[in-house]
Order: sequence, then structure tokens, then C-alpha cells
Amino acid sequence: MAKYSYEFKKKVVIAYIRGEGGTRYLAKKFDIAHKSSIEIWVKNYKEFGDEGLLRSRKNDIYPF
Repeated sequence: MAKYSYEFKKKVVIAYIRGEGGTRYLAKKFDIAHKSSIEIWVKNYKEFGDEGLLRSRKNDIYPF
């Protein structure tokens, strides 16, 4: 699974919000493996703003 930087995610999300293309088109344009990644980023951005695009390394639950 590829990891994308905050700046890259924001660039893609802003392009989507501006109507520069749909998720399939933008995934191909920006060489993103799955269009669902963009859908998740947009949802997170709309719900949480810039914080929604930051990677979280916090793991509150540790399985035994």
C-alpha cells in the first residue's frame, strides 16, 4: 500500500472539489492505485478539514 504525503493528498482533494475530474480520472492523472483512496480523502477533508488528511500513527487498542 502506497503512502501519500499530506501535500499530495490536499492537491488531489482540491482538484476534486474544484471539479477538475472525477475520482477515476484523478486517480489515473495522479497515478493513485485505487480511486477509493480519493473518496476517503475527500470524505475526511470535508468532515475534519486539513486534520483529516494527516496520517495517524496512534494505535489506541493493542491486541494481545
